[in-house]
Amino acid sequence: MIIDATQIAQLQLQLTTQWHETTPAAEGTGLLRLVQENHLRNFQLWHEEDIARREDLGFEPIYRAKRAIDRYNQERNNFIEQMDQAMVLALSPAESGCPRNSETPGMMIDRLSILALKEYHMAEEANRADASADHREKCAAKLARIRVQRGDLTQCLAEIVADVIARRRTFSVYFQFKMYNDPALNPQLYRAAGTTQN
Repeated sequence: MIIDATQIAQLQLQLTTQWHETTPAAEGTGLLRLVQENHLRNFQLWHEEDIARREDLGFEPIYRAKRAIDRYNQERNNFIEQMDQAMVLALSPAESGCPRNSETPGMMIDRLSILALKEYHMAEEANRADASADHREKCAAKLARIRVQRGDLTQCLAEIVADVIARRRTFSVYFQFKMYNDPALNPQLYRAAGTTQN
């Protein structure tokens, strides 16, 4: 498996634009499929978060948005772990003998995904015809910084992959263990259901 940081970053940007024009769907196989699945959950999260902040919709739409946010966030974290597991198989990182990176490649890909969404939406604001010149100017400055961040993070991802291959650094798969979605771990859920945990 070839892990190309630039290809991943470009794919996320491309999909962000495409999914604003067509029904979003992940395609392909292997790591790039996992990258797309993770990006799709971030894409869905982004738009549900926008809905959840409205105050004019009433209870029901906000309730549904909050439930969707919980679901997408859990799935997003699941795909981060799956990306890391795929990269462990592909890269065989050292178990010891070199510094361990606290942030995994999957976490970096997830951050790149969010930055791709920020770039798209900040570009919209920087070019918004009904906004003031001051608003557009401030958003253009933010957009420039986002693009620098994405470039730097893409380079960092490329470097960690190269360092793992060369045995200069390593990483482990970290599991998020989200407790609030698990009926066996969230006391509000298991107490409401009247069950006890072993």
